[in-house]
Amino acid sequence: MHAPPADNRRNPRRLRRTRSQPVRPCAAEPTGPSISTDHHTHRAALRHLDHYLSHSTKILNAWDAYSEEHTDLDGWPHDDHAYGLRASRRDAETAEAFEPVRSGARHLLATAETQLIQLPKNTVQGRWIYQLGVLRDALDRLDELHEEWQSTRDALATTSKPGTPDYDDALAEHHAESWSCLDDWATHGKAIQEINTAARKSRSPLAPAPVPATAQRAAARR
Repeated sequence: MHAPPADNRRNPRRLRRTRSQPVRPCAAEPTGPSISTDHHTHRAALRHLDHYLSHSTKILNAWDAYSEEHTDLDGWPHDDHAYGLRASRRDAETAEAFEPVRSGARHLLATAETQLIQLPKNTVQGRWIYQLGVLRDALDRLDELHEEWQSTRDALATTSKPGTPDYDDALAEHHAESWSCLDDWATHGKAIQEINTAARKSRSPLAPAPVPATAQRAAARR
C-alpha cells in the first residue's frame, strides 16, 4: 500500500488515541432507525461490537509498540515513509474490523439510547450520555466518508483497480480520514455494552432476557 497523506505521516502524536474528553451537558434523544425487540438480532450486533472492541485494541497496541520503537524522543519517525506505510496498515485493519459492526451500528445506538431513558436514574453513569453522542457523531461522519469514497472510486480511471497506485492511494487516504471515527467507536463502544448490561439487570424489555439457571440446566440434560 502506498503512503497516506503527509499530515498523517508527519506528526505521530496525532495518530495516538486521546482518552480525556469533555462531558456533554444534555442527553441524546433517540433518533434514526427504531429499535427492535428481536433479541437474536440484538445479540448478534453486540457480538460484532465485542469482537471489534477486542480486535481494535490489539491493532492499537501493535501500533503503539511500533510507534514507540520507530520514533525519536520527540515522537518523530526515524523513517517517515515506512512510518506512513505502517499507519496505513493500521487504518486499513481497523476499517476491516469495523465492517461487521456497520450494518447494526444504528440499531445498537437506538436501542442503547432508549434503554438509557428507561433505566432507573441511580443506575445511570453520567458519561454514557456523552459517549453515545460521540458514537453517533462518529457514525454520521463515517457514512459521509463512505459516500465520498464511493464518489472518488467511481471517478477513478477504468484502469484503476485494487493493487494499482491510483486506487490504493485513494483508498489509503479514505482509511486515514476514517480512522479517528473508528477509534471513537473503539474508545467509547463499551458504553453500549454497559448500558445493555444495566438494562438486563433492571429487566428492561428492550434487552435480551437472561435465561434462568434452571432452564439452562434442563436444556443441558436434553
